[in-house]
Amino acid sequence: MTKISPEIEEDVQAESLLSVSADVSFSSNCFPKYKLGPDNQIVEESKEDSKGLSLKEVVEKETVQLSEQHKRLSVRDLASKFDKNLTAAAKLADEAKLRDVASLEGHVLLKKLRDALEALRGRMAGRTKEDVEKAISLVEALAVKLTQNEGELIQEKFEVKKLANFLKQASEDAKKLVNQEKSFACAEIESARAVVQRFGEALEEEEKNSPKSKTQDVERLVDEIQEARRIKRLHQPSKVMDMEHELHALRTQIREKSVLSLKIQKELAMNKRAEENKSCLYVFDGSEALGSHLRIRPRSDTAPSLSKCSIQWYRVSLDGSQKEIISGASKLAYAPEPLDVGRVLQADILSNGQKITVTSVGPIESAAGLGSYVETLLRKSSSEFNVVISQMNGQDYLSHSNHCFNVGKLRIKLCRGWITKSREIYHTSMQLCGVRGDSNAAAKSLFWQARKGLSYVLTFESEKERNAAIMIARKHALDCNIMLAGPDDQV
Repeated sequence: MTKISPEIEEDVQAESLLSVSADVSFSSNCFPKYKLGPDNQIVEESKEDSKGLSLKEVVEKETVQLSEQHKRLSVRDLASKFDKNLTAAAKLADEAKLRDVASLEGHVLLKKLRDALEALRGRMAGRTKEDVEKAISLVEALAVKLTQNEGELIQEKFEVKKLANFLKQASEDAKKLVNQEKSFACAEIESARAVVQRFGEALEEEEKNSPKSKTQDVERLVDEIQEARRIKRLHQPSKVMDMEHELHALRTQIREKSVLSLKIQKELAMNKRAEENKSCLYVFDGSEALGSHLRIRPRSDTAPSLSKCSIQWYRVSLDGSQKEIISGASKLAYAPEPLDVGRVLQADILSNGQKITVTSVGPIESAAGLGSYVETLLRKSSSEFNVVISQMNGQDYLSHSNHCFNVGKLRIKLCRGWITKSREIYHTSMQLCGVRGDSNAAAKSLFWQARKGLSYVLTFESEKERNAAIMIARKHALDCNIMLAGPDDQV
């Protein structure tokens, strides 16, 4: 199919778009208004300043426009452009023929001139013979140049012929396309005319049935008004509003009482645990919040030495109904992690067959500014943290060089520069939690099991970055339907 230039195609589309109109103007663009007339009859208010045309006039106007558009749908301009180009190509072909004749005559003249000079050279001698030889060389040079011009002329003739064939094919394709579009436009006009005719017939039928429909509309409107008045009498607005205000005030009071009740219950539970801890031989030392490092210390010198005791840490719900063991947390100290927020920490100390329980006064609280920091990092596709590898597969890592811990939406990567130490997507065997030991940097460290047989203990630059990395990794893993926690943790 020959490609038509974009300018001609835009002209045709513009003509077809501008010539068809689908707008219909109605005499009124709002609902009629009613008023009470003589004998309490509801009549329609008349509009004195109405300037809209009637529906019948609009239909007649649209019909005239469609007829004019049907006559105006011509594409002769498009065909004439191709015909002009075809004529120009024919003129170029004629000029090429004239150049062929002139070139042939030039060759004949040069041949005759050369023969004459050759004959003259045989009769001449001396200086005159040299001049004749120079003239012969000039004639030969002219013949070579004429031959080159002929080659260029043949190439130009070939291009002109190719252009003429292209324009001829384009003209034929354009005429076919024009005829096809014209038939489509005529069919659309006929269809629109049929629609307008049916609309006119429906309008005439509606005008005939309008008195009956108006009477029915008025009766229905009167019934609706009476029903509205009856409902208004049944429901007095003032009493309803007063009841709504009272309900709103009661809801507000109940909400305040609930908050106060929860606060009092929390304080009572904290006081109860504080009283129990007073009689306990041991107590927690440290802030009960993320980023801290809780350590068990004896309350008095009479308490048994902790070095001879076995310890196990637990996380307990506020009401005490759920108690979860923290696997691996069996040291004197424990650094809370994000999973402990909102829960109470408890440590059971076994000494000489006797169990002593130490409980935190209140639930573990989140660190200040941690929530907004995590929200900022979650807007990125991945988050990077500077870490140092403390242990690898349970053994101390000798190198203390900085590494990059990259937490992405689909995977976690540990690398140093271009060297990748580990890169794993979220899967069921992956584990991530805070370090459960009594080292000084436990609040800054986390345990990451990339896969079975490969685990790391990573130390961050701050407690805030460590807790943020755990929260972000667990959020992305949850989006992949993976629950990321520590060993034997119940999430």
